[in-house]
Amino acid sequence: MENQPFLVAEQVSYIFPDGQFHVLEDISLTINAGDFVALLGPSGVGKSTLLRLLGGLLKPTSGRISMADLPESSATDPIGVVFQRDNLMPWRTVTENVQLPLELQRQADQESRYRVQEMIELVGLAGFEGSYPAQLSGGMAQRVAIARALVHRPALLLLDEPFGSLDALTRERMGQELLRIWHALPVTVFMVTHSITEAVMLADEVLVMGGRPAVGDPAALIHRVPIGLPRPRQLEIQGTRSFQKCAKEIRSAIQV
Repeated sequence: MENQPFLVAEQVSYIFPDGQFHVLEDISLTINAGDFVALLGPSGVGKSTLLRLLGGLLKPTSGRISMADLPESSATDPIGVVFQRDNLMPWRTVTENVQLPLELQRQADQESRYRVQEMIELVGLAGFEGSYPAQLSGGMAQRVAIARALVHRPALLLLDEPFGSLDALTRERMGQELLRIWHALPVTVFMVTHSITEAVMLADEVLVMGGRPAVGDPAALIHRVPIGLPRPRQLEIQGTRSFQKCAKEIRSAIQV
């Protein structure tokens, strides 16, 4: 399925229900199956709104979004979402938080319990199954959130600044962990971030959004940067000329 169109947005616009705030205008993009795409842009430009539209959490005012060549109403592939805050249920253990999506799907058989344990081990939390969120570090809590988003085997993983609340060292380490998880469990990823370095390190393609919706200039995609860096990527690649060239192109586009 790789290199095949998986998620397609066609001339999507979004206006807040009160009609006073035109956020996005004429957004078109195609994401291939198995790709890792990152989205950058100034704060308040509408990045999270676009992510929510792609995930079906919001409905576009105009335009069309489809997955795997199916109309939106027929798309059945599950979607996993991780936000900046882990949003874990504090009264549930690591295991209980991870298994929540399966409970909602009324799956409680031996296979589902095996899948929960498999995901906990994949994100590096074996031994913490009985711990509660208050007993976890910020990075560990986000690992639980990632495991919960992946346990039902989604076709699409949406990440909205998942490491934005972490300190710089933990954020860097979590980026490497995300790459490891993605290689072990391939899934199409769309990630919103404010970090140029993070975007180049993780993504196959970086999209740049521009505009000022707050002053009547709806956001649009203004630049695309393919990241041709080899995988797997180690932190040392950040010092290479190719990495710096991609980062410079993205930075220039954001400053336009």
